[in-house]
Amino acid sequence: MISRRLLRIKILQALYAHYKSEGKTISQSEKDLFFSIEKTYDLYYLLHLLIIDIRDAAIKKIELAKHKQIPEHDDLYPNIRFIENKLILQFQENYRLHKYMNNRKLSWVNYPELVKNLLSMLEDSEEYKIYMEAESSDYEADKKIIIDFLTYYVADYDDLHQAIEEQSIFWNDDIEFIASMLIKTIKKYRSNQKYNGPVFELYKKEEDRKFVKDLFRKSILKETDYRNLIDKYTINWEIDRIAFMDVLVMQLAISEMIGFPEIPVKVSLNEYLEIAKFYCTEQSSNFINGILDKIVHNLRRDKVIIKRGKGLIGDNSINYGNYSMS
Repeated sequence: MISRRLLRIKILQALYAHYKSEGKTISQSEKDLFFSIEKTYDLYYLLHLLIIDIRDAAIKKIELAKHKQIPEHDDLYPNIRFIENKLILQFQENYRLHKYMNNRKLSWVNYPELVKNLLSMLEDSEEYKIYMEAESSDYEADKKIIIDFLTYYVADYDDLHQAIEEQSIFWNDDIEFIASMLIKTIKKYRSNQKYNGPVFELYKKEEDRKFVKDLFRKSILKETDYRNLIDKYTINWEIDRIAFMDVLVMQLAISEMIGFPEIPVKVSLNEYLEIAKFYCTEQSSNFINGILDKIVHNLRRDKVIIKRGKGLIGDNSINYGNYSMS
């Protein structure tokens, strides 16, 4: 499932595009938003396929070495531990994976050099050398080498970022989230699974899809109210002078804190402050934190922000007798 953090980022990007596109209706922008989320789900499958293609490249490399004019001993008797990796074989046999990839026509066929370079990067890594030279190997070791590769190498590889951006404008900044999503998937794999290995759904729950739609729409429909709030608490700052992305982050945060009583205020604040670190200026996070803190304090006082159920978790401002919800 795509994490709530990434869903919030997608909403922020769609909100920015909506305001920058003249004449676009909310429905049109909402359609683009859900399309971008579906494309991110494509990347989740495409990353599975990348691991399979790296193994296929390793097989071709071994076959080419065997047919050298004067092959060496290692060329004729290669270490085949990686190409027999049980996890990758499970990827290859996973019916759901291949059905989705075929239906969506996902492929790395136009990036053979990228696949070769990733294989070389893997082979040069200390993790791979330890894996290949171990006296014995088991299923957990097969999983670990792929998790290590995704964790330490794939997400930060600039050429992969470039290839992803070339394939879809909707995949900018997605790779780290999707690599993490694939790692979580791998951890759920078991050695006895063959054709039915785990695959995350697009949304963890149906309420996540509703969260996307409601947050996006509420943020736009209540734009005037929320921007007036921001303007009220930015002393000595006219809203037109505040960076546009800062305003959008605060607009979304306010919309979420008011409109979603089951989400704790602390969760919403932390999420948007983290997002601000990557999508706003260097000073934005502290600025946004200060403004939202004032807004939250006053909206609680005026009973505009009211939390219930899970939304009360960690809420130190609410006391019941001698018991504090913390």
